Amino acid sequence: MGLGTPKQYQRILGRHVLYHSAAAFASHSGIDAVRAVIHADDSDLYAKATGGLDLLPPVTGGSTRQQSVLLGLESLIHQNPSKVLIHDAARPAVPVAVIDRVLQALDSSVAAIPALPVSDSLKRCADGTVLESVDRADLWRAQTPQGFRFKEILDAHRVVRGRSLTDDAEVVESAGIPVTIVQGSETNLKVTESDDMVRAGWALGGATRVGNGYDVHRFGPGDHITLCGIRIPNDQGLVGHSDADVGFHALVDAVMGALAAGDIGSHFPSSDPTFRGVESALFARRAQELVSAAGGQIQHLDVTVICERPRISAFRDDMIESTAEAFSVAREQVSIKATTTDGLGFTGRGEGIAGLAVATICLPE
Repeated sequence: MGLGTPKQYQRILGRHVLYHSAAAFASHSGIDAVRAVIHADDSDLYAKATGGLDLLPPVTGGSTRQQSVLLGLESLIHQNPSKVLIHDAARPAVPVAVIDRVLQALDSSVAAIPALPVSDSLKRCADGTVLESVDRADLWRAQTPQGFRFKEILDAHRVVRGRSLTDDAEVVESAGIPVTIVQGSETNLKVTESDDMVRAGWALGGATRVGNGYDVHRFGPGDHITLCGIRIPNDQGLVGHSDADVGFHALVDAVMGALAAGDIGSHFPSSDPTFRGVESALFARRAQELVSAAGGQIQHLDVTVICERPRISAFRDDMIESTAEAFSVAREQVSIKATTTDGLGFTGRGEGIAGLAVATICLPE
């Protein structure tokens, strides 16, 4: 994900990915208990992510997914369940209907998994070249939760201990147990890359909001300017109450607009001496906090810097990194561009710099 924290502890619509995943089962009338298997170092993250949910205490997993599942199963022996569902924490938008179908299938089957038929053409490739087309007939994409009779899946996992199998269905397949297929769901996606967080937000019922922002600062004495949190050498500075960062100011206004929460001036007035000379990353972090407080997430940030000078191409990567950090998003969710006005207007005359921004956020309906 490129965000530093494991994906199950990232937030979607104000809740952690793990919270959404666990809550789907904890609130299901056919589920008696829910247990998470976690990394030994993630106890604090887990406690924060699952606050308010009625779950069994978590257990520590192993070095592989397969080892972790076995440890989770063995922790349930004293519960003596008749059935068990095994679900990827990174699938936060699992529909109730999918859980229902897996549970119902276990009334007559030892193992059942949700899956979707492959609809795209398949190609076998090597070194960027297609070697052959692959017949997609009878091919399905497996999802979770994968359901099993408890004794059979526990025994099967113990037998294959030390092997490397792709999922729990393959574990029981290796024991000669047939696996029933039930209809999966396209909304039951697995969060793998940053774009998947946006798709998961939509799947969980989020509404997309768009806001725009515009800011201008004139040149004045100085030997540098600050754009999107990056200090750029220049023969003049920019005049402003804070650090006159037109990039961050425009982005903050765009986020506030998407939230319908006023503008940057209403939250950080120039009349307040507290903000004199401060770094505008403070404003960016506050805007991000307001989005989180509303139960939302920032999906994309796009800013255009309008000026004749300085040239920012050499600083663009650092500006993207700084913006991603300030707004708590991935680099892939940030776009930074620059343009001139061909000598027209106040920017063309070299009197100042303007910033124009668009922010896209996802909020709960």
